[in-house]
Amino acid sequence: MSFYQHLVQQTAAGRQYLLTAPVIAAAQQGQVDHATYLAFLTQAFHHVRHTAPLLMACGAALPMQAGHLRKAIAEYIDEEIGHEEWILSDITAVYASQGMAQLATAENIDPPCISIELMVAYLYDQIQRHNPLALFGMVHVLEGTSVQLGSSMAELVRAHLQLPAAATSYLSSHGALDQEHYQFFQKLMDGISDEADQQAIIRAANMVFRLYGDMLRSLPLPARTH
Repeated sequence: MSFYQHLVQQTAAGRQYLLTAPVIAAAQQGQVDHATYLAFLTQAFHHVRHTAPLLMACGAALPMQAGHLRKAIAEYIDEEIGHEEWILSDITAVYASQGMAQLATAENIDPPCISIELMVAYLYDQIQRHNPLALFGMVHVLEGTSVQLGSSMAELVRAHLQLPAAATSYLSSHGALDQEHYQFFQKLMDGISDEADQQAIIRAANMVFRLYGDMLRSLPLPARTH
């Protein structure tokens, strides 16, 4: 069994926890509102803004024997840097669709929820005090989820909330872009042979599945009418 296959197997329960968050089923059934979507974008902003800094910290902390991974990390940085600005643009477009001329900035959106605060702090801690390769656990969770849900969720949200394409650029782009990224990730993981590195990636992936799943469970859903 390849390490990537082992990673998928060892994180299956965490993946299920994330995918069974009620907001996912609600979105698929057209039962989310603008507040739900704005809350999701806000929390996405608060972790995406750390993606490039986390990758930079990981590259700087890699031991000599893992130096060959720096090129891959540099490619990830090149692809991911600035994506938080896409999210702010999406939030601004949602406001505009509701007739509100409100520009979203890092300073005027809601703060991160506890789960996202903990997720980001955990990843920095893993890089700085434990094993920098743990960051690939986050990549497994977020890119894998984007591949499965990104594009379809963007279409559902856009149709149900009657939003312009400019309001779903983050979800749409990541659903498409991460298809290719994730194939690259699978090959990268199959090159990780050290057992300690593998375990660090698995543990981090399970932690991120849990915390990201908790964030999804914290999103507000509209009251259902009967």
